[in-house]
Amino acid sequence: MADSPKIIINFKTYSESSGEKAKQLAIHAEEVHDLSGVDITIAPQAVDLKAIRDVVNIPVYAQHIDPISPGNSTGLYLPEALMEAGINGTLINHSEKQLKLSTIDEIIQITKKYDLTSILCSNNIRTSAACASLNPDFIAIEPPALIASGYAVSQCEPEIVSNTVAAVHEINDSIPVLCGAGITNGEDVKAALDLGAEGVLLASGVVKAEDSKAVLEDLVSKI
Repeated sequence: MADSPKIIINFKTYSESSGEKAKQLAIHAEEVHDLSGVDITIAPQAVDLKAIRDVVNIPVYAQHIDPISPGNSTGLYLPEALMEAGINGTLINHSEKQLKLSTIDEIIQITKKYDLTSILCSNNIRTSAACASLNPDFIAIEPPALIASGYAVSQCEPEIVSNTVAAVHEINDSIPVLCGAGITNGEDVKAALDLGAEGVLLASGVVKAEDSKAVLEDLVSKI
């Protein structure tokens, strides 16, 4: 496992996290990491990876990779090309990029081959337990209904987080669980950690904030 993230910022494809704005957001994330000592990882769009890697040293993940080898594929994300751009890991099976179980397994095997950190996203407790058998580095529980809602799962439905941690650890107690969906502030992060999660995965709460650096500072304030 390459990294141990506490806070992962998924840049998605928002205009606020594209191009030059993506670089600035990455710089803010590194500044907050440097000041707080809290692990912060970012997952920009593939087109911005190289430019961002050139300006920051914090972990940079892909939002997705495809289980392909160099050759005659079009419109897919080649692991070797993403590695050349400087990634340290990847998200897998985000609710906005859901995959078949066999594909998830192939991608996890690729991450192990290349020593990339795998963050396997799941949408419910039962699926999270099934995911544990695939041995990713992290499992991130994200109920789709709460994504970008502003209502944190760690506050609104805390049993989802604690029960996911229990279900995953019953299968494999070495897999840390991350908490996503609706996380927007330090209290949401603290609630997730108190429930047994070892970090959070979020996007719009930072990316679309009027002052993203201030939000990042608040997120790490309770850790």
